[in-house]
Amino acid sequence: MTAPGHGEAPGVTRSPGGIEVLTFGCRLNTYESEAMRDLATKAGHGPTIVVNTCAVTAEAERQARQAIRKAARDNPAARIVVTGCAAQIAPERWAGLPGVARVIGNADKLKPETWALDAPPAPVTDIMAATETAAHLVTEFAGRARAFVQVQQGCDHRCTFCVIPFGRGPSRSVPIGAIVEQVRALVAHGYREVVLTGVDITSYGPDLPGAPSLGQMVRRLLALVPDLPRLRLSSLDPVEVDDDLWRLIETEPRLLPHLHLSLQHGADLILKRMKRRHLRADAIAFARRARALRPDMAFGADLIAGFPTETEAQFQETLDLVEEMELSFLHVFPYSERPGTPAARMPQLPVPLRKERGARLRGAGQAAAARFYAGRLGQEEQVLFERDDRGHTAHFAPIRLVGGSAAPGELRRLRVTGTAPDGLLAEVA
Repeated sequence: MTAPGHGEAPGVTRSPGGIEVLTFGCRLNTYESEAMRDLATKAGHGPTIVVNTCAVTAEAERQARQAIRKAARDNPAARIVVTGCAAQIAPERWAGLPGVARVIGNADKLKPETWALDAPPAPVTDIMAATETAAHLVTEFAGRARAFVQVQQGCDHRCTFCVIPFGRGPSRSVPIGAIVEQVRALVAHGYREVVLTGVDITSYGPDLPGAPSLGQMVRRLLALVPDLPRLRLSSLDPVEVDDDLWRLIETEPRLLPHLHLSLQHGADLILKRMKRRHLRADAIAFARRARALRPDMAFGADLIAGFPTETEAQFQETLDLVEEMELSFLHVFPYSERPGTPAARMPQLPVPLRKERGARLRGAGQAAAARFYAGRLGQEEQVLFERDDRGHTAHFAPIRLVGGSAAPGELRRLRVTGTAPDGLLAEVA
């Protein structure tokens, strides 16, 4: 799984009924957390803390365990329910933590019957046998100005470093009609930007009647929901973008000019050992084609530092790729061995070296972001405000309105007047 956010501090949302959700990991987890909060609230649960775990790195699991122990100390009267990828893969480890009343598998966490007050405890089912995606109509993302919509679940690929297929199961797609219904409801509730998310969204469609591609789904969605101002895509595989999506990149202004790519590395030998589906030249060709169609396109990328057997020269190829592709927004992960994966059996680099390379790669990302910010000076930007004076541009660059503020969820035109280490500075256009 390659969507942004793995291993970061958890998102926390609360509902009036006392449902608190701690979210670790990706944007798909963000969507699912809001769906579970809604289901638990409607079912009438009392004080409950739902912990939605991530299994991408050991650090993400450590943070979740730490959060559960703290929640048990601080809220002894609350029920703690644990779910998510880490809980799916090893439910017994989480069931034994203090205060945990129930562990729910990924296949069951979005089913209304799971959250019924009289629902009996059930074992975590085998996710590898899953055949459908449970999509829930979510119309409120607490504390967020943009909304997330699940379009796909699971992954059929087996990258050697990744444990997520064991937590999410095979790839399954949400029917286009259900996606349109969800987005229409969100627009009716005032959301001005929607992010389509999943585990591997470029694999969307072959399991549905007619086998629609991701691009075909996006084209129909935009046509059927004309009132949606901004549509953003989560992480893409650079070699699986279809012709319809390429046409939309060129012609559809509502599809935002920011693409986050699942790259992972810049050296061909490491990409092969990762069992990725692209090579370095494929990634570079993707960026050139996208910018030829849309010159203002900005790119983010997931990159792993310190993969087993990585030499200094191979690591340098990743550093060079950041500059060659002009990757402005990086999500950097020092390699974390996951039990049961092929990469965990390869010769490992020392942990301090992984961390040191991760820090150097993050430094390269900060320098690339600074170059991007400098290039936006004097430009007008359409900004989605998230709180008070802060928001994000269409390119997903952080921006702050100097000497003013706006309501969360408001779209406004700003002129960039300066830069800061954490983004852009602007005034009303």
